[in-house]
Amino acid sequence: MNKSELVAAIAEQAGVTQADADGVVNALFDVVSTTVAKGEKVQIPGWLTVERTIRSARTGRNPQTGEEIKIPETPAVKLSAGSKLKSAVKGG
Repeated sequence: MNKSELVAAIAEQAGVTQADADGVVNALFDVVSTTVAKGEKVQIPGWLTVERTIRSARTGRNPQTGEEIKIPETPAVKLSAGSKLKSAVKGG
């Protein structure tokens, strides 16, 4: 499902226009991204947790030359499924 299909499904389920649903979806993405960028966790109990993590610095290899390179620590995003989402995926 892509974003436009998601917006259409939400609009139909909620009985609102696609423009209204699109505004809500955009607002949700904006709030989640700015909150996580600040280092705060977004939790929707039972459904989803989104948080910022730091990937540790490490040593890697250049695949073309085999030369060892240092990879700096980098921020990353971690998504965790909650119990309701896991149950829905299992079909229960």
